[in-house]
Amino acid sequence: MTFTIDTENNITAYGTPEEAAAATTTPFDGFTSEQELAQLAKAWPAERLVAIWNSLPGVTPVKKFKDYKTAISRVWKRIQGLGEPEKPKTDQPEKPKAERKAKRGAPSPKGAPAKGKATKKATPAKAAPKGKKAAKAKEASAPRDGSKTAQVVAMLQRKNGATLTEIMDKMGWQKHTVRGFMAGAMKKAGYQVESFKSDKGERTYRINQ
Repeated sequence: MTFTIDTENNITAYGTPEEAAAATTTPFDGFTSEQELAQLAKAWPAERLVAIWNSLPGVTPVKKFKDYKTAISRVWKRIQGLGEPEKPKTDQPEKPKAERKAKRGAPSPKGAPAKGKATKKATPAKAAPKGKKAAKAKEASAPRDGSKTAQVVAMLQRKNGATLTEIMDKMGWQKHTVRGFMAGAMKKAGYQVESFKSDKGERTYRINQ
């Protein structure tokens, strides 16, 4: 299991690092173990660990942790349930079936059409303006001026592109963050990024134009 955490402290679980990179559109840090989480957290202020814990579902909010190790341990244990499929309810199977049958057979109080029919009728109306949807999609793919994506795009559009080190220094990211950004956000934005080694042997990225 691979976990990602973005700049807004959102933690998401994925089956593989590749899946995480492909599904994430914003810069993120990744970790697969409690040790890797601890390594990442060394650069974080104590307040961030508190914020991360308080943002997790079903926890009792805290103002501070006893110590650094306690914070890492509690966060790690709490996120182990992320990404797991919901367990089917096997207790008293007969009762839910009866309830479902009752709901299906119950007449609508106002004589309104079934939800399925209403959805089908509404779909053509929403799908009609294809031209507008396509236009909106193109606008959304363009990076916002001054955003991190726009800054990286500007670097990659240079004749010789930008090295991994240059991007790390410019954006303040770690190596895996840069790689994840290239594989995820840049790909989703529609950019074809070329990865190669420069004459000096440095990993370099460039946008194919």
